[in-house]
This record gives sequence, structure tokens and C-alpha cells, in this order.
Amino acid sequence: MNLTITQENVHLLLPSKLSRMANMLAEDKGISIVEAMKMLYASEVYSRLEKESTKAWHLGAVALYEDFQAGV
Repeated sequence: MNLTITQENVHLLLPSKLSRMANMLAEDKGISIVEAMKMLYASEVYSRLEKESTKAWHLGAVALYEDFQAGV
């Protein structure tokens, strides 16, 4: 079994991280999950997260959310 993360499969790691981040953002800002997801997908954090070469996928949802908050 090949467990190497590549640009072709990094997208498989994103839903769980984004789901957790969206819940935190929606709660903090009092917005809907849909609005939170739109904000996250448009963010610099997501741009880094979807690129395997940045290794941002190593970070947990809380650390990624903190990065997102610092950039907002």
C-alpha cells in the first residue's frame, strides 16, 4: 500500500480539515456553514493547503484555523 501524499491525492485530506475549520469559523462569526466554507475556500490558507509542496496538510484544523484568523 502506497501511503505517500502527492499533489494528485492531497485533496483527499482536505474535507475533514475544512469541515472542522468551517464549524469553528461559523461559531466564531455567527455565520452559516456555507458562508464559512466560501470564506475558507477563498482564503490564502486554502491556497496553501491544496498545494502538496507547502506541506500545510501536515497541520491540524486548529493550527490552520489560527493561520486563517491571522490573515483575516
